[in-house]
Amino acid sequence: MGINYGRVGNNLPSLSRSIEHIRSMRAGRVKLYDANPEILKLLSGTEVQVSIMVQNREIPSIASSQVLADEWVRSNVLPYYPGTMIRFVLVGNEVLSYNSTDRDRLLWHDLVPAMHRIRNSLRSKSIRNIKVGTPLAMDVVESTFPPSSGRFRTDVAESVVLPLVHFLNSSRSYFFIDVYPYFPWSQNPSDISLDFALFGGNFNYTDPATGLTYTNLLDQMLDSITFAMERLGYSNIPLLIAETGWPNSGDIDEPGANIYNAATYNRNLIKKMTAKPPAGTPARPGVIIPTFIFSLYDENCKAGPGTERHWGLLHANGSAVYEIDLTGKRPASTYGALPLPTNNRPYKGKAWCVARTGGNLTDLGSALSSACRSGNGICDALAPGRECHEPASTFRHAGYAFSAYWARFRSRGATCYFDGLAEQTARDPSGGSCEFPSVTL
Repeated sequence: MGINYGRVGNNLPSLSRSIEHIRSMRAGRVKLYDANPEILKLLSGTEVQVSIMVQNREIPSIASSQVLADEWVRSNVLPYYPGTMIRFVLVGNEVLSYNSTDRDRLLWHDLVPAMHRIRNSLRSKSIRNIKVGTPLAMDVVESTFPPSSGRFRTDVAESVVLPLVHFLNSSRSYFFIDVYPYFPWSQNPSDISLDFALFGGNFNYTDPATGLTYTNLLDQMLDSITFAMERLGYSNIPLLIAETGWPNSGDIDEPGANIYNAATYNRNLIKKMTAKPPAGTPARPGVIIPTFIFSLYDENCKAGPGTERHWGLLHANGSAVYEIDLTGKRPASTYGALPLPTNNRPYKGKAWCVARTGGNLTDLGSALSSACRSGNGICDALAPGRECHEPASTFRHAGYAFSAYWARFRSRGATCYFDGLAEQTARDPSGGSCEFPSVTL
């Protein structure tokens, strides 16, 4: 089993300590989101296989110049290989998920040319045991259910994915996919069984077109990619799970994000992926699927909903969020008791977004000003003489502004984050004549 080592946090252990954690956890592979030279040096002489990454911003220049591709390989591979067991160079991260600007869409068309150039550079140095790929998210497919209906998005299928799978097939590489059963389950918990999402084995589904029977949601999602590739004429490209996991905590409006479910998912995932003989999927039984769990740490500086900061196997201090054995050899009966889940059903009621206790007052003041600058009368109630002016504290005013902003803009994608200064609560923070705006879930 592999593990993703993300570093979007301001409280994480040192790089050397982190490599010690990875080795003590007996991870067989580690995936980086860059090609950090210190990490690559620390991994030299270990048996840990390594995946490094070309940053999205580097793709256009590499796509347009073999000289720059050669320079990237000379700087990021040659100083460490073969002492460090670099086995994958991933070009970009979820490139096809970015679709809001013309620049995003231009990047799509630079992706495969950049992959060709990186591979050419490696081959020119007689390096043939490093695979080149690119990790995509599940939004690359527009249909996943039933699995046999799997097809790639029409805006990328012919123009980007077809040349991509041709490259992967000819270079004998993998289709790298980030696949999270948590997301489809949490968006539709009334129709998808939690047991099915957690590999419980007490629920199954038969695809009417193929007759294949599925006992878990991950297999369904993986096979939808397999069938999508078959539609493009490629039936033999192996899958590699670049990211998967389950959040150990989250916001009030994120059901099922808890330690119990996270431990259950990842333990069952490891059991499935380390089974001998290999389990594969219904469409590809008996096939090995290399897998990287996301992630090593909870990363406290990731923006977005609360779950974004809670995928870790380890807390920021290096202690385990829950017991886990990446080798798959530990019997399930030897694990200690887990805290029982309390949020497996969606929360129904009001929620507020308030200032997190312990936040820096200067930062809170800046966030307060930023929220109020959005206009729409969001902070009118905080003006002197108005119902929410007293008590005139930055902490209290920021809490009101956060709640007002979140209530106004949540439908447009706003989250209760504010650079880590805010948190959701089900306890009404209103007081006296001051009523904090709320969101009804």
